[in-house]
Amino acid sequence: MILPIVLALFQHGGLLDLLAAREQGPGDMAHEVRIASPAQWEAKRADIRRRVLDMVGVFPASAQPLRARVIDRRDEGAYTRLKVAYTDGSGGEIPAWLLVPKGQGPFPAVLAAHPTEPGGKDSVIGLEGKPYEHYGKELAARGFVVLAPDSITAGERVFTGAGPYVTAPFDQAHPEWSAMGKMLADHRRGVDYLVTLPEVDAARIGAIGHSLGAYNAFFLAAFDGRIRATVASCGFNPLAGATKPFAWSRASWFVHFPRLAPYLRAGIVPFDFHEVLAMVAPRALFNYSAARDTIFPDAAAMRAGAAQVANVYRLLGAADRFVFRITDGPHEFPAAVREEAYGWMERQLALR
Repeated sequence: MILPIVLALFQHGGLLDLLAAREQGPGDMAHEVRIASPAQWEAKRADIRRRVLDMVGVFPASAQPLRARVIDRRDEGAYTRLKVAYTDGSGGEIPAWLLVPKGQGPFPAVLAAHPTEPGGKDSVIGLEGKPYEHYGKELAARGFVVLAPDSITAGERVFTGAGPYVTAPFDQAHPEWSAMGKMLADHRRGVDYLVTLPEVDAARIGAIGHSLGAYNAFFLAAFDGRIRATVASCGFNPLAGATKPFAWSRASWFVHFPRLAPYLRAGIVPFDFHEVLAMVAPRALFNYSAARDTIFPDAAAMRAGAAQVANVYRLLGAADRFVFRITDGPHEFPAAVREEAYGWMERQLALR
């Protein structure tokens, strides 16, 4: 059985090996194999996807139209800022900022997922929040169409009677799902919206985010092949041996994966975040981590996980499409790293 193996790895702080698998051998014994071909990796990738979906919850099918509408429009000089909304596919509506550069399109586009700021989408476009969170505004000024939606529990989507990032109303209404799954499904809906816009080149779509936005961005890329390039800042921290594993499945406030808690209590890792990063391969991925990050504090595990992800990219002949940067900094998205990430995104999406 696989769970005792996973338990032992968790207890010793080890990461699941991305390029190892166990197959059935003679007499039903387990046989260790090394993944040495893209076909073998695709089989493992499918297994990882199933395990992640066990925690996230399966996306509900929806054929509802977007019913997109423009609520407001303002000239911001280098780009036009539009307040838009579109349906989430299950009866709700997602409010978002849409920044459209001046000039001749179609342009590459980026879904900009916000960090854990009460104002949600406003922090990404510079209406509030810290300067290093204004990556949506900065990318629009460089020529990208930017979609910055509110995630559930933030901005205009805080549940009635609850505070920002309180997921209890959602968890009670959807015990078969998760807040992380809902955010992921909503961001996929955002990509559905982007590809309808005449200003957007549907073949050149990326994702970016800091903190909460970072893991929203790489989860989106893992589950949506339309994302061609992803930038994640300060949102990657492996679960195995994590200092704060219950940050992902708390008893209250912002509960990402309710189904994860029983596994954590037993010391079991049913999936890990370096596995989700690896699901993005061979599409382009830029991850920034900070060694003095107090929210995601396990720098050694980040480095070890990133090294394994790099091995997957090499196996797929795409070593140059994975970038891992780590500095001796706090939980921020520093200017020098943003500049490098933006230039990298421009090259990946052929803006320059």
